[in-house]
Formats: sequence, C-alpha cells, structure tokens
Amino acid sequence: MTQVIACIDGTNISPAVCDYAVWASLRFNAQLEFLHVLDKSEYPTESNLSGNIGLGSREALLVELAALDEQRGKLALEQGKLMLDAARQRAIAQGIENPGSRQRHGSLVETLIEMETDIRLLVLGKHEDHLSQHLGSRLENVVRTLHRPILITTASFKAPERVMLAFDGSPTTRKGVEMVASSPLFRGLPCHLVMVGVESDTAREQLAWATSSLEDAGFKTEARIIDGEVERVLCDYRSDHAIDLLIMGAYGHSVIRRFLVGSTTTSVIRNASVPVLLLR
Repeated sequence: MTQVIACIDGTNISPAVCDYAVWASLRFNAQLEFLHVLDKSEYPTESNLSGNIGLGSREALLVELAALDEQRGKLALEQGKLMLDAARQRAIAQGIENPGSRQRHGSLVETLIEMETDIRLLVLGKHEDHLSQHLGSRLENVVRTLHRPILITTASFKAPERVMLAFDGSPTTRKGVEMVASSPLFRGLPCHLVMVGVESDTAREQLAWATSSLEDAGFKTEARIIDGEVERVLCDYRSDHAIDLLIMGAYGHSVIRRFLVGSTTTSVIRNASVPVLLLR
C-alpha cells in the first residue's frame, strides 16, 4: 500500500511539513506516516574516542565522553518520539485517522530507498539557512536518488488554490501532465501550463495536447508560451498569477529539466515562496 510520507526533524518547518502532508493525504485518501531519522553522523550508535590527541592514556575521560555521547543519543531519540507523537496528534486533529510514525537511526537517503516502493508522495521541508549556497546535501541527495514525487514545502502552510506546471513537450513533462490529470491531488484546482521558449507550430501543438489532456480530466486550464530565461519566466509568472504550488519534472536534458540540475535548481527552490512538487 502506497502512502504519504512526511519527514520531520523538530525545526520550525515541521508544522508546515505536517500540514502539507495532511492536505495531500486527505486529497489522496491515502495513509499518512511521519518519519524521523537520527543521522548516524550526528548521533553514532557507537563512539570511539581513542584517536583523540592527548586522550589515549586517559581511560576514565574516554569512558565519560562515551557515556555523554550515548546519553545525547538517547535524549535525541526521546525527543524524536515526542515530535512524532505531536505530529500524529496534529494530523488527527485535522481529520487523519490513525496516522503512522516511524523512527530510524542512520541515513535519511538509505532509509527512504528502503521505503521507496511504499511511497506515493514524499513531503520534505526546506531549511532556509541550509540553502544559502546549495540545496543542502541531504535534500539534494534525496531528490537525485528517489524516484517518487517529492513535495518540498515552505515554512508556512497554505492550501493550494492555483497550481502551475512547467511544460516543455518532452516525454518526462508529458508524463507529468498525465500524472496531474489522473491524480486526485489537484482535482478541482485551476492549473496553469507554462512553456518557456520561442512560440512555434510544434510548441503550440505540444501545449494544445497538454491543455486538452488536463481539460478532459476536468481541470480549468490556462496555457502560455513565454520566451525568456527559464528561471525568471517561471518565477515572474508564479508571482503575477498568485500561484500556490509549482509542479516540475526532475532531471534530464531538456530546457526545463536542465533547470533542475545545478545552481539554477538551487536558486529557484531557495527563492520559491511556494512549495515545489518534483515529479520523476
């Protein structure tokens, strides 16, 4: 059974992650599970301090430091359990029946890979302080590794009322159109299709296919072809039309998908004032 998985870490973005996951779970009518992973680099299961310079002969101090490290790990584990319980109670108050929770010690990416077949949608929050120069290693690794839809949230929740799908006519973004058309996640919401590039017969034909696919599924659709630099076009359109959520295909070689590799991806996700749904 596939489900919505929400990763929480106790920071200020966790409530928004919880609320977006609840929103998606209710729209999907899918099970919701909260996940908390204690990173093994920060909370190792075993400590070996014998390599510390000047401490090799001070066994009592080594034992004490190891005990403190173990205690720190236990406190983090207990804090995580309290966070998971708080997230469950928040979800229940919003209408979720029996949300699940899972706590793991290790790597977030490795944990999600193990769970991948059960994930219908992964919900992650972006840490603003970690995005000054890059996406943040864990978030970027998850996006690059996982082949499931990933919703990257902002720090505050707003139920989406208008969504925008970046489209380039490629097989990946055509698949994205089909996923949106067949999914209950955005059912009943206006969908804006934006194609970045020079207007041509081919572009108009591709956009017409995307528009009819969404309209046949019951979506009210507005479609545009806009020439310009990809990031600026998408950001300006999002702002001008009060878009609440941006939908994009992740990775590849077309103009839109190259946009999701390297510094441009970093810039858009970092500067986005709305959540970004990455489709694989």
